[in-house]
Amino acid sequence: MGRKDPSLEWLMPCRRSLASAVVASLLVLTACSNVEESPEAVRGGPVWPLPTDVAAKAEAAGLGFGPMGMAEHYHPKLQILVNGEQILIPANIGVDPSTGSMSAVHTHTPDGVIHIEAAKTGQKFTLGQLFIQWDVPLSSTQVGDLRPSGGVAVTVNGRSYAGDPASLRLEPEQAITLDLG
Repeated sequence: MGRKDPSLEWLMPCRRSLASAVVASLLVLTACSNVEESPEAVRGGPVWPLPTDVAAKAEAAGLGFGPMGMAEHYHPKLQILVNGEQILIPANIGVDPSTGSMSAVHTHTPDGVIHIEAAKTGQKFTLGQLFIQWDVPLSSTQVGDLRPSGGVAVTVNGRSYAGDPASLRLEPEQAITLDLG
């Protein structure tokens, strides 16, 4: 016992490298699993989970629900900041993961890209429709359960927007920021 086999000495560096690789892999897997389960929590922000009644939320937002529309397709981008920290927008707002059905306003990835995939050209969609589907209240004074004392500062393509963010019309390649101080 305790005696090393000299024929296995060449394995020692490999064991250390293998152990390091396993630890690194576990760290990456843990970080990735946190993003999949709760992207908002990774950045320390509030967690607003996806509702389970996806079709009902799409209907409440005044949106149809079914296969992806092909008449018009564009991508506004949404960013939410809370005390300078970016809150990630979850994937699959407005998408039923069990059927693949979706509304015309939805997300696919947790990066803030909003997909507009409309069945007819010229349809008008609002930021409020996305938030209704997400089941997160949105107004000039609140986002979700957060009510900043100075209200919600909204910018669109770098310019201040003074209206109700829920009424903000979504446009191609638009950059929207909701800043909660």
